[in-house]
Amino acid sequence: MHPGAASGSRRWPGERFAAVVRCLRATGHRVVLTGGPGEDALVRSVAERSGLPASDVLAGGLPHAELSALVAEAALMLSGDTGLAHLAVAHGTRSVTLFGPVSPRLWGPPPSPDHLALWRPGPPGDPHGRIPDARLLRLGTGEVAAACLMQLRSVRTAVEVAQVQ
Repeated sequence: MHPGAASGSRRWPGERFAAVVRCLRATGHRVVLTGGPGEDALVRSVAERSGLPASDVLAGGLPHAELSALVAEAALMLSGDTGLAHLAVAHGTRSVTLFGPVSPRLWGPPPSPDHLALWRPGPPGDPHGRIPDARLLRLGTGEVAAACLMQLRSVRTAVEVAQVQ
């Protein structure tokens, strides 16, 4: 899970990421938080609010090769409209991406059941704005958690089918 984004308009609030972390952990999923340079306070806040152990908090910006490997091995990538969402698509890692100021038709993942783009339609906003976009804020924690759990069930089903074959 990557709660950061280069611009505030594409950054879903940290307390909402924390709520999703708590939900995923309550259903038995391990969650690892990542953050880029300058996002340490955000990542630590999400970790503290969600009760994540320090061993699952990777703040400070991992080297690109390590970050890429982490995304490649993940069962799911949850992030805003940022570089890690594109990396998840490139690796074929299931993803849930939260969009706000810009439609996922412009920058989102290709149509696929493996990649969910959550968005509320409306006039385009400023992708480089300072505060979270109004459309992004209309995405609720329950909806995001449900999307993540649906994607994780799909991963589990695919693994079970592969084991039978």
